[in-house]
Amino acid sequence: MMFCPKCGSLLKPKTEDNKRILVCSCGFKDKGSGPIAIKESLATKKEDKKSDAIVDSDQETLPITDAECEKCKHTKAYYWLVQTRAADEPATKFLKCVKCKHTWRDYS
Repeated sequence: MMFCPKCGSLLKPKTEDNKRILVCSCGFKDKGSGPIAIKESLATKKEDKKSDAIVDSDQETLPITDAECEKCKHTKAYYWLVQTRAADEPATKFLKCVKCKHTWRDYS
């Protein structure tokens, strides 16, 4: 990638008089850069993309608090906070039972 020395924008290839030159939206033209080759990055090729593995495990990394589950009456639950409303209102506390994995909200 090359950038315009005048305004800092990205220079784009353009054909002018059967020659490839780099031009900018501000009007700058770079005619002395030699041959221009447009190559596709290896990371953008579909066959080269790697997919991330999603591992479903029972191992939780959330903090645990004392809260009674509505379903199984277990007294421990994981918790996390999410800002579900406006920024000037308190965050919503979500809880997930350690035993049965039931999830519920705590608005207090």
